Amino acid sequence: MVSITITGRGGAGKTTMTANLGAYFARKGYRTLVIDGDLYLPKLAFHFGIYNPAYNLHTLIKSPDMRVIEAVYHDVKTGVDVLPGSSRLYDVLDLNQKRLRGIVREIQSGYQVTIIDSPVGIPFDTISTFRLAHYQLVVIEIERCPIHTVHRMIENEVMKLKSLGEAYGLKVGVVINKVRESSPNVDDIVDFLEATVDVPVIGVMPFDDKVPEATNYGRPLIDYDSRARASKAFFETGEAMNEWIFGEVRMERGNPLRRLYNALLSLLTRRRVPAGKEF
Repeated sequence: MVSITITGRGGAGKTTMTANLGAYFARKGYRTLVIDGDLYLPKLAFHFGIYNPAYNLHTLIKSPDMRVIEAVYHDVKTGVDVLPGSSRLYDVLDLNQKRLRGIVREIQSGYQVTIIDSPVGIPFDTISTFRLAHYQLVVIEIERCPIHTVHRMIENEVMKLKSLGEAYGLKVGVVINKVRESSPNVDDIVDFLEATVDVPVIGVMPFDDKVPEATNYGRPLIDYDSRARASKAFFETGEAMNEWIFGEVRMERGNPLRRLYNALLSLLTRRRVPAGKEF
């Protein structure tokens, strides 16, 4: 059982990373859950075609007697289970954030990989779940600042989030996202991160117009268009994550008997709702 928390500034691509890494690990045969931990601006569900879910993380927080599994939706195409948030304004008011940790602890025990999409910046909403996590992935977008100030941006952003994760005993890695004009300088930035900041760079993602297109269709990119440039980079990042966490790169289809067993076990023991269905 491994839990990964995804952090970074707003707009860096945390939610897209969460959705696509979830799809990657599910494709590899891991029982995978993704959780929208952004309690005030949740949008992870949109990546799986889930709109206005009647049961979600917010209803769990406000209804202590509700079974956690009732708010989990199964995405048939990717095999990912999704615990979405609510986009309704009144649902985000008067939240008991302390209950979030108990919900995550209860649900993650049934999965091999759990990925939590954190809110922007210092993730105060989900900080309680850091004690349940094992890995932290910091997503950064270097195109937002002039190349001569990128080191200052890293010091202000990556080092703070890295220190936060390490304070909770997490292993911290970085993904450089939406690379465009700065691509000639990426190697220098990777060297700076790994040698000076002492954090491994797990992946480098190119900017790709197919990413927002896939989101508009309610699909993770690696499911929507597996041949897109960013889709291939998501897969390579997933491979690096797989090796970093599990120490091996498993065959994509895995053991067919094991996959059949997991599918039957899931059907017999869990009550889930197909993604895209509204209530």
